[in-house]
Amino acid sequence: MEYTHGITYTPDNIKSTTTFRPTLKNIADNTLGVSYVHLYWVDLANTRRSRIIPIEYFRELMQSRRPGVHIAKVGLGLVYLMMPEGFSGLGEYLYTPDPRTMRVLQGVSRDNVLGVFGRFEEKDARGRDSVEVSLCPRTLLGRIIDEAKNAHATEFLVGFETEFILLKSTDPVVPSNVHQWSSTTALLLGSPEANILTEIGDALRGSGIPLQLLHAEAAPGQYEVATGPLNPLDAADTLIFTREIITHVAAKHGLRVTFAPRPFMNSAGSSAHAHVSVHSPKSTKTANVLSTHEKAFLAGVLEHLPAIAAFTLPTYASYKRVADGAWSGGTYVSYGTENREAPVRLTNSASPSSRRFELRFIDGTANPHLALAAVLGSALVGIKTDMVLESQDCKEKSAAEMTGAERLAMGITKRLPLSVEEAAKNLRGDKILTRVMGEDMVRAFLSVSKTLGEALRQETDEEAQLTRLVEFY
Repeated sequence: MEYTHGITYTPDNIKSTTTFRPTLKNIADNTLGVSYVHLYWVDLANTRRSRIIPIEYFRELMQSRRPGVHIAKVGLGLVYLMMPEGFSGLGEYLYTPDPRTMRVLQGVSRDNVLGVFGRFEEKDARGRDSVEVSLCPRTLLGRIIDEAKNAHATEFLVGFETEFILLKSTDPVVPSNVHQWSSTTALLLGSPEANILTEIGDALRGSGIPLQLLHAEAAPGQYEVATGPLNPLDAADTLIFTREIITHVAAKHGLRVTFAPRPFMNSAGSSAHAHVSVHSPKSTKTANVLSTHEKAFLAGVLEHLPAIAAFTLPTYASYKRVADGAWSGGTYVSYGTENREAPVRLTNSASPSSRRFELRFIDGTANPHLALAAVLGSALVGIKTDMVLESQDCKEKSAAEMTGAERLAMGITKRLPLSVEEAAKNLRGDKILTRVMGEDMVRAFLSVSKTLGEALRQETDEEAQLTRLVEFY
Protein backbone atom coordinates (compact mmCIF):
# COMPACT_ATOMS: atom_id res chain seq x y z
CA MET A 1 0.00 0.00 0.00
CA GLU A 2 1.22 3.51 -0.83
CA TYR A 3 1.35 5.71 2.26
CA THR A 4 2.92 8.77 0.67
CA HIS A 5 0.55 11.71 0.58
CA GLY A 6 0.67 15.44 0.12
CA ILE A 7 2.31 17.51 -2.58
CA THR A 8 6.02 16.98 -3.06
CA TYR A 9 7.95 20.22 -2.69
CA THR A 10 11.69 20.46 -3.26
CA PRO A 11 14.03 23.44 -3.65
CA ASP A 12 14.27 22.59 -7.35
CA ASN A 13 10.55 22.46 -8.10
CA ILE A 14 9.40 25.33 -5.91
CA LYS A 15 7.90 28.08 -7.99
CA SER A 16 5.56 30.86 -7.01
CA THR A 17 2.02 30.34 -8.27
CA THR A 18 2.46 33.45 -10.35
CA THR A 19 3.46 32.99 -13.96
CA PHE A 20 5.24 36.32 -13.91
CA ARG A 21 7.81 37.89 -11.61
CA PRO A 22 8.81 41.41 -12.63
CA THR A 23 12.33 42.11 -13.82
CA LEU A 24 14.37 45.26 -14.23
CA LYS A 25 13.75 44.96 -17.96
CA ASN A 26 10.00 45.22 -17.34
CA ILE A 27 10.65 48.41 -15.40
CA ALA A 28 12.91 49.81 -18.11
CA ASP A 29 10.35 48.92 -20.79
CA ASN A 30 7.49 50.37 -18.72
CA THR A 31 5.39 47.21 -19.18
CA LEU A 32 4.24 46.62 -15.59
CA GLY A 33 1.26 48.95 -15.60
CA VAL A 34 2.02 50.33 -12.13
CA SER A 35 2.50 53.93 -11.08
CA TYR A 36 4.13 53.44 -7.68
CA VAL A 37 6.69 51.25 -5.96
CA HIS A 38 6.30 50.31 -2.28
CA LEU A 39 9.81 49.74 -0.93
CA TYR A 40 9.39 47.81 2.35
CA TRP A 41 11.52 47.05 5.35
CA VAL A 42 10.73 45.57 8.75
CA ASP A 43 12.54 46.94 11.79
CA LEU A 44 13.73 45.12 14.92
CA ALA A 45 10.37 45.70 16.64
CA ASN A 46 8.56 44.09 13.67
CA THR A 47 7.06 47.35 12.45
CA ARG A 48 6.36 47.23 8.72
CA ARG A 49 7.71 50.41 7.13
CA SER A 50 7.92 51.66 3.56
CA ARG A 51 8.86 54.36 1.11
CA ILE A 52 6.48 55.00 -1.80
CA ILE A 53 8.36 55.85 -4.98
CA PRO A 54 6.92 56.92 -8.36
CA ILE A 55 7.78 54.33 -11.00
CA GLU A 56 9.54 56.93 -13.15
CA TYR A 57 11.97 57.82 -10.37
CA PHE A 58 12.43 54.15 -9.43
CA ARG A 59 13.35 53.40 -13.05
CA GLU A 60 16.06 56.07 -12.96
CA LEU A 61 17.19 54.93 -9.53
CA MET A 62 17.70 51.33 -10.62
CA GLN A 63 19.81 52.48 -13.56
CA SER A 64 22.18 54.41 -11.29
CA ARG A 65 25.57 53.08 -10.23
CA ARG A 66 24.50 52.27 -6.68
CA PRO A 67 20.70 52.27 -6.38
CA GLY A 68 19.06 52.98 -3.07
CA VAL A 69 17.17 55.38 -0.86
CA HIS A 70 18.57 57.05 2.25
CA ILE A 71 17.07 55.96 5.57
CA ALA A 72 18.11 57.23 9.00
CA LYS A 73 20.00 54.59 10.96
CA VAL A 74 17.45 54.84 13.74
CA GLY A 75 14.91 53.50 11.22
CA LEU A 76 15.82 49.97 12.29
CA GLY A 77 15.15 50.61 15.97
CA LEU A 78 12.65 53.42 16.45
CA VAL A 79 9.82 52.57 18.87
CA TYR A 80 7.01 55.08 18.46
CA LEU A 81 9.25 58.18 18.67
CA MET A 82 11.58 56.73 21.29
CA MET A 83 15.19 55.84 20.56
CA PRO A 84 16.44 52.72 22.36
CA GLU A 85 19.88 52.74 23.93
CA GLY A 86 22.53 52.50 21.22
CA PHE A 87 20.43 54.31 18.61
CA SER A 88 20.52 58.02 17.80
CA GLY A 89 19.43 60.49 15.17
CA LEU A 90 22.89 60.43 13.60
CA GLY A 91 23.80 58.73 10.35
CA GLU A 92 22.07 57.22 7.35
CA TYR A 93 22.01 53.86 5.62
CA LEU A 94 21.57 53.20 1.93
CA TYR A 95 18.60 50.88 1.49
CA THR A 96 19.24 49.04 -1.77
CA PRO A 97 16.23 47.45 -3.54
CA ASP A 98 16.60 43.73 -4.29
CA PRO A 99 15.06 43.11 -7.75
CA ARG A 100 14.57 39.41 -6.92
CA THR A 101 11.90 40.37 -4.37
CA MET A 102 9.70 42.34 -6.75
CA ARG A 103 6.01 41.46 -6.96
CA VAL A 104 3.10 43.30 -8.52
CA LEU A 105 0.87 43.55 -5.44
CA GLN A 106 -2.89 43.74 -5.38
CA GLY A 107 -4.98 44.87 -2.44
CA VAL A 108 -2.59 47.35 -0.81
CA SER A 109 -3.56 50.46 -2.78
CA ARG A 110 -6.25 51.75 -5.11
CA ASP A 111 -4.27 50.39 -8.06
CA ASN A 112 -1.67 47.65 -8.31
CA VAL A 113 1.77 48.59 -6.99
CA LEU A 114 5.23 47.10 -7.27
CA GLY A 115 6.28 45.66 -3.91
CA VAL A 116 9.98 45.23 -3.23
CA PHE A 117 12.36 44.61 -0.33
CA GLY A 118 15.99 45.59 -0.04
CA ARG A 119 19.11 45.34 2.09
CA PHE A 120 20.63 47.96 4.32
CA GLU A 121 24.15 49.03 3.37
CA GLU A 122 26.64 51.52 4.74
CA LYS A 123 26.19 54.66 2.67
CA ASP A 124 29.85 55.63 2.80
CA ALA A 125 31.78 52.68 1.37
CA ARG A 126 35.21 54.29 1.53
CA GLY A 127 37.82 52.22 3.34
CA ARG A 128 35.41 49.36 4.04
CA ASP A 129 35.88 45.70 3.14
CA SER A 130 32.10 45.32 3.04
CA VAL A 131 29.08 47.61 2.99
CA GLU A 132 26.91 45.04 4.80
CA VAL A 133 25.05 46.27 7.87
CA SER A 134 25.12 43.91 10.84
CA LEU A 135 21.63 45.05 11.92
CA CYS A 136 19.94 44.20 8.60
CA PRO A 137 17.58 41.24 9.24
CA ARG A 138 17.40 40.24 5.56
CA THR A 139 21.18 40.26 5.18
CA LEU A 140 21.53 38.05 8.27
CA LEU A 141 18.97 35.50 7.09
CA GLY A 142 20.47 35.47 3.59
CA ARG A 143 23.93 34.75 4.99
CA ILE A 144 22.67 31.76 7.00
CA ILE A 145 20.79 30.33 4.01
CA ASP A 146 23.84 30.72 1.77
CA GLU A 147 26.14 29.05 4.29
CA ALA A 148 23.76 26.11 4.70
CA LYS A 149 23.55 25.56 0.95
CA ASN A 150 27.10 26.30 -0.15
CA ALA A 151 29.07 24.85 2.76
CA HIS A 152 26.77 22.08 3.98
CA ALA A 153 24.60 21.08 0.98
CA THR A 154 21.45 21.80 2.98
CA GLU A 155 18.39 23.78 1.92
CA PHE A 156 15.18 24.65 3.69
CA LEU A 157 11.66 25.39 2.51
CA VAL A 158 9.30 27.45 4.66
CA GLY A 159 5.56 28.08 4.55
CA PHE A 160 3.61 30.22 7.02
CA GLU A 161 0.23 30.22 8.70
CA THR A 162 -0.98 33.77 9.30
CA GLU A 163 -3.56 34.04 12.06
CA PHE A 164 -5.26 37.37 12.65
CA ILE A 165 -8.30 38.91 14.30
CA LEU A 166 -10.72 41.33 12.65
CA LEU A 167 -11.81 44.14 14.97
CA LYS A 168 -14.70 46.58 14.81
CA SER A 169 -12.88 48.82 17.27
CA THR A 170 -9.53 49.03 19.06
CA ASP A 171 -10.72 51.32 21.87
CA PRO A 172 -12.42 49.40 23.32
CA VAL A 173 -11.22 46.19 21.66
CA VAL A 174 -14.27 44.67 19.96
CA PRO A 175 -14.08 41.67 17.58
CA SER A 176 -15.97 41.72 14.31
CA ASN A 177 -17.96 38.61 15.23
CA VAL A 178 -18.04 35.50 17.40
CA HIS A 179 -17.80 32.07 15.80
CA GLN A 180 -16.54 28.52 16.22
CA TRP A 181 -13.36 26.99 14.78
CA SER A 182 -13.74 26.29 11.05
CA SER A 183 -17.46 27.03 11.27
CA THR A 184 -19.16 27.88 7.99
CA THR A 185 -21.24 30.49 9.83
CA ALA A 186 -18.04 32.50 10.32
CA LEU A 187 -18.13 33.30 6.60
CA LEU A 188 -21.79 33.91 5.80
CA LEU A 189 -22.55 35.13 2.31
CA GLY A 190 -22.66 38.92 2.24
CA SER A 191 -21.04 39.35 5.64
CA PRO A 192 -18.06 41.72 5.96
CA GLU A 193 -15.88 38.79 7.04
CA ALA A 194 -16.75 36.69 3.98
CA ASN A 195 -16.16 39.63 1.66
CA ILE A 196 -12.83 40.40 3.32
CA LEU A 197 -11.56 36.80 3.22
CA THR A 198 -12.55 36.43 -0.43
CA GLU A 199 -10.88 39.69 -1.35
CA ILE A 200 -7.76 38.73 0.59
CA GLY A 201 -7.63 35.43 -1.28
CA ASP A 202 -8.08 37.15 -4.63
CA ALA A 203 -5.36 39.70 -3.83
CA LEU A 204 -2.89 37.04 -2.68
CA ARG A 205 -3.47 34.92 -5.76
CA GLY A 206 -3.32 37.96 -8.02
CA SER A 207 -0.02 38.94 -6.39
CA GLY A 208 1.50 35.54 -7.13
CA ILE A 209 1.56 34.47 -3.49
CA PRO A 210 1.04 30.68 -3.17
CA LEU A 211 -2.22 30.67 -1.21
CA GLN A 212 -3.23 27.23 0.07
CA LEU A 213 -6.02 27.72 2.63
CA LEU A 214 -8.40 30.27 4.14
CA HIS A 215 -10.54 29.41 7.15
CA ALA A 216 -12.09 30.59 10.39
CA GLU A 217 -10.08 30.08 13.57
CA ALA A 218 -11.39 29.64 17.11
CA ALA A 219 -11.18 33.08 18.74
CA PRO A 220 -13.70 35.88 18.19
CA GLY A 221 -13.06 37.52 14.81
CA GLN A 222 -10.12 35.18 14.15
CA TYR A 223 -9.17 33.81 10.74
CA GLU A 224 -6.19 32.12 9.12
CA VAL A 225 -4.40 32.34 5.79
CA ALA A 226 -1.93 29.57 4.91
CA THR A 227 0.66 30.09 2.19
CA GLY A 228 2.89 27.50 0.56
CA PRO A 229 6.59 26.71 0.86
CA LEU A 230 9.27 29.00 -0.53
CA ASN A 231 12.96 29.49 0.15
CA PRO A 232 13.27 31.07 3.62
CA LEU A 233 14.10 34.60 2.50
CA ASP A 234 11.25 34.65 -0.01
CA ALA A 235 8.95 33.11 2.62
CA ALA A 236 9.68 35.87 5.14
CA ASP A 237 9.23 38.57 2.49
CA THR A 238 5.99 36.96 1.35
CA LEU A 239 4.68 36.83 4.91
CA ILE A 240 5.10 40.61 5.13
CA PHE A 241 3.35 41.08 1.79
CA THR A 242 0.56 38.83 3.10
CA ARG A 243 0.15 40.88 6.27
CA GLU A 244 0.07 44.08 4.24
CA ILE A 245 -2.68 42.71 2.00
CA ILE A 246 -4.73 41.46 4.96
CA THR A 247 -4.44 44.79 6.77
CA HIS A 248 -5.34 46.96 3.79
CA VAL A 249 -8.25 44.82 2.60
CA ALA A 250 -9.78 44.84 6.09
CA ALA A 251 -9.34 48.63 6.30
CA LYS A 252 -11.11 49.01 2.97
CA HIS A 253 -14.12 47.31 4.58
CA GLY A 254 -13.96 49.44 7.73
CA LEU A 255 -12.31 46.90 10.05
CA ARG A 256 -8.96 46.81 11.85
CA VAL A 257 -6.63 43.81 11.95
CA THR A 258 -4.44 42.65 14.80
CA PHE A 259 -1.77 39.94 14.75
CA ALA A 260 -1.34 40.24 18.54
CA PRO A 261 -0.78 36.88 20.28
CA ARG A 262 -3.86 36.64 22.52
CA PRO A 263 -6.17 39.64 22.79
CA PHE A 264 -8.96 37.58 24.38
CA MET A 265 -7.69 35.57 27.34
CA ASN A 266 -10.84 33.44 27.44
CA SER A 267 -10.18 32.12 23.92
CA ALA A 268 -7.45 30.94 21.57
CA GLY A 269 -4.39 32.95 20.61
CA SER A 270 -2.92 33.94 17.24
CA SER A 271 0.41 32.68 15.96
CA ALA A 272 2.62 32.64 12.89
CA HIS A 273 3.45 28.95 12.68
CA ALA A 274 6.26 28.16 10.25
CA HIS A 275 6.33 24.85 8.38
CA VAL A 276 9.94 23.92 7.59
CA SER A 277 11.25 21.03 5.51
CA VAL A 278 14.92 20.03 5.32
CA HIS A 279 16.55 18.98 2.05
CA SER A 280 20.00 17.56 1.39
CA PRO A 281 21.41 15.12 -1.17
CA LYS A 282 23.62 13.79 1.63
CA SER A 283 20.78 12.08 3.52
CA THR A 284 17.82 9.93 2.59
CA LYS A 285 14.28 10.30 3.92
CA THR A 286 12.26 7.17 4.70
CA ALA A 287 8.82 6.67 6.21
CA ASN A 288 8.63 7.38 9.95
CA VAL A 289 12.41 7.69 10.24
CA LEU A 290 14.05 11.11 10.36
CA SER A 291 17.03 11.58 8.07
CA THR A 292 20.41 12.47 9.57
CA HIS A 293 19.93 16.08 8.48
CA GLU A 294 16.40 16.23 9.92
CA LYS A 295 17.66 14.87 13.25
CA ALA A 296 20.51 17.37 13.37
CA PHE A 297 18.14 20.20 12.38
CA LEU A 298 15.79 19.29 15.20
CA ALA A 299 18.61 18.81 17.72
CA GLY A 300 20.01 22.27 16.97
CA VAL A 301 16.63 23.96 17.26
CA LEU A 302 15.68 22.24 20.53
CA GLU A 303 19.12 22.88 22.04
CA HIS A 304 18.83 26.63 21.54
CA LEU A 305 15.05 27.04 21.76
CA PRO A 306 15.04 28.78 25.18
CA ALA A 307 17.16 31.56 23.62
CA ILE A 308 15.56 31.44 20.15
CA ALA A 309 12.32 32.46 21.89
CA ALA A 310 13.72 35.96 22.42
CA PHE A 311 13.31 36.46 18.66
CA THR A 312 10.19 34.35 18.04
CA LEU A 313 8.20 35.32 21.16
CA PRO A 314 9.57 38.84 21.60
CA THR A 315 6.90 40.71 23.58
CA TYR A 316 5.24 40.46 26.98
CA ALA A 317 2.04 39.56 25.11
CA SER A 318 3.72 36.51 23.55
CA TYR A 319 3.64 34.79 26.93
CA LYS A 320 -0.09 35.26 27.31
CA ARG A 321 -0.41 32.70 24.48
CA VAL A 322 2.32 30.26 25.55
CA ALA A 323 0.78 27.80 28.00
CA ASP A 324 0.32 24.09 28.53
CA GLY A 325 -3.01 22.65 27.45
CA ALA A 326 -3.90 25.63 25.26
CA TRP A 327 -2.97 24.23 21.82
CA SER A 328 -0.16 26.77 21.68
CA GLY A 329 2.77 24.35 21.70
CA GLY A 330 3.19 24.11 25.44
CA THR A 331 6.11 25.20 27.60
CA TYR A 332 8.42 22.18 27.50
CA VAL A 333 11.23 22.04 24.93
CA SER A 334 10.15 18.97 22.97
CA TYR A 335 8.80 17.65 19.71
CA GLY A 336 6.04 15.22 18.84
CA THR A 337 4.49 13.55 15.83
CA GLU A 338 1.16 15.31 15.20
CA ASN A 339 1.41 16.77 18.71
CA ARG A 340 0.06 20.32 18.85
CA GLU A 341 1.05 20.52 22.51
CA ALA A 342 4.75 20.47 21.59
CA PRO A 343 6.70 23.53 20.41
CA VAL A 344 7.75 21.50 17.35
CA ARG A 345 5.16 19.29 15.68
CA LEU A 346 6.44 16.65 13.26
CA THR A 347 3.79 16.24 10.59
CA ASN A 348 3.43 13.77 7.71
CA SER A 349 6.08 11.57 9.31
CA ALA A 350 5.08 8.53 7.24
CA SER A 351 5.24 10.51 3.99
CA PRO A 352 8.87 11.55 3.42
CA SER A 353 8.03 13.62 0.34
CA SER A 354 5.81 15.98 2.35
CA ARG A 355 7.29 15.60 5.84
CA ARG A 356 8.02 18.82 7.70
CA PHE A 357 8.35 20.45 11.09
CA GLU A 358 5.69 22.88 12.29
CA LEU A 359 7.32 25.50 14.51
CA ARG A 360 4.59 26.56 16.91
CA PHE A 361 6.73 28.96 18.96
CA ILE A 362 6.48 31.96 16.60
CA ASP A 363 3.86 34.69 16.82
CA GLY A 364 2.85 37.78 14.90
CA THR A 365 4.95 40.16 17.00
CA ALA A 366 8.17 38.56 15.72
CA ASN A 367 10.17 39.94 12.82
CA PRO A 368 9.98 36.92 10.46
CA HIS A 369 13.47 37.43 9.05
CA LEU A 370 14.99 37.46 12.54
CA ALA A 371 12.81 34.55 13.69
CA LEU A 372 13.93 32.38 10.78
CA ALA A 373 17.54 33.49 11.17
CA ALA A 374 17.51 32.35 14.82
CA VAL A 375 15.80 29.04 13.99
CA LEU A 376 17.79 28.14 10.89
CA GLY A 377 21.04 29.45 12.36
CA SER A 378 20.55 27.15 15.36
CA ALA A 379 19.59 24.29 13.07
CA LEU A 380 22.74 24.87 11.04
CA VAL A 381 24.81 24.59 14.21
CA GLY A 382 23.21 21.19 14.75
CA ILE A 383 23.96 20.12 11.18
CA LYS A 384 27.55 21.38 11.22
CA THR A 385 28.36 19.59 14.48
CA ASP A 386 26.35 16.40 13.82
CA MET A 387 24.46 17.17 17.01
CA VAL A 388 22.77 14.14 18.56
CA LEU A 389 19.00 14.38 19.05
CA GLU A 390 18.52 13.60 22.74
CA SER A 391 14.80 14.33 22.95
CA GLN A 392 12.42 11.49 22.08
CA ASP A 393 9.20 11.78 20.11
CA CYS A 394 6.25 12.86 22.28
CA LYS A 395 3.72 11.16 20.03
CA GLU A 396 1.71 9.42 22.74
CA LYS A 397 1.55 12.08 25.43
CA SER A 398 2.44 15.76 25.72
CA ALA A 399 5.37 16.69 27.95
CA ALA A 400 3.11 18.63 30.33
CA GLU A 401 1.09 15.46 31.02
CA MET A 402 4.20 13.47 31.97
CA THR A 403 5.72 13.11 35.40
CA GLY A 404 9.15 14.58 36.00
CA ALA A 405 10.66 11.10 35.77
CA GLU A 406 8.88 10.44 32.48
CA ARG A 407 10.15 13.69 30.99
CA LEU A 408 13.69 12.90 32.10
CA ALA A 409 13.47 9.46 30.48
CA MET A 410 12.31 11.14 27.25
CA GLY A 411 15.28 13.52 27.28
CA ILE A 412 13.08 16.54 28.02
CA THR A 413 15.08 18.72 30.40
CA LYS A 414 14.33 22.32 29.40
CA ARG A 415 11.36 24.67 29.31
CA LEU A 416 10.57 27.62 27.16
CA PRO A 417 10.91 30.97 28.92
CA LEU A 418 7.73 32.07 30.64
CA SER A 419 8.33 35.80 30.20
CA VAL A 420 10.05 38.14 27.77
CA GLU A 421 12.57 39.00 30.48
CA GLU A 422 13.49 35.32 30.89
CA ALA A 423 13.83 34.97 27.11
CA ALA A 424 16.23 37.93 27.02
CA LYS A 425 18.28 36.40 29.85
CA ASN A 426 18.47 33.11 27.95
CA LEU A 427 19.66 34.89 24.82
CA ARG A 428 22.37 36.74 26.72
CA GLY A 429 23.55 33.42 28.12
CA ASP A 430 23.60 31.55 24.80
CA LYS A 431 27.00 32.36 23.35
CA ILE A 432 26.54 30.12 20.33
CA LEU A 433 23.28 31.73 19.21
CA THR A 434 24.78 35.16 19.91
CA ARG A 435 27.65 34.28 17.58
CA VAL A 436 25.19 33.09 14.92
CA MET A 437 23.10 36.26 15.07
CA GLY A 438 26.04 38.59 15.68
CA GLU A 439 26.84 40.48 18.87
CA ASP A 440 25.77 43.80 17.34
CA MET A 441 22.38 42.37 16.37
CA VAL A 442 21.77 40.78 19.77
CA ARG A 443 22.75 43.96 21.61
CA ALA A 444 20.54 46.16 19.41
CA PHE A 445 17.62 43.73 19.44
CA LEU A 446 17.58 43.45 23.23
CA SER A 447 17.78 47.23 23.52
CA VAL A 448 14.80 47.66 21.19
CA SER A 449 12.93 44.90 23.01
CA LYS A 450 13.42 46.66 26.36
CA THR A 451 12.17 50.00 25.02
CA LEU A 452 9.25 48.31 23.27
CA GLY A 453 8.24 46.48 26.44
CA GLU A 454 8.24 49.71 28.41
CA ALA A 455 6.22 51.48 25.71
CA LEU A 456 3.59 48.75 25.38
CA ARG A 457 3.12 48.48 29.15
CA GLN A 458 3.19 52.15 30.05
CA GLU A 459 -0.58 52.03 30.58
CA THR A 460 -1.57 50.60 33.95
CA ASP A 461 -5.18 49.93 32.96
CA GLU A 462 -5.50 46.50 31.29
CA GLU A 463 -7.98 47.66 28.65
CA ALA A 464 -5.81 50.63 27.70
CA GLN A 465 -2.79 48.33 27.56
CA LEU A 466 -4.65 45.95 25.24
CA THR A 467 -5.66 48.84 22.99
CA ARG A 468 -2.04 49.92 22.74
CA LEU A 469 -0.99 46.36 21.86
CA VAL A 470 -3.52 45.73 19.10
CA GLU A 471 -2.88 49.14 17.57
CA PHE A 472 0.88 48.42 17.45
CA TYR A 473 0.54 44.86 16.14
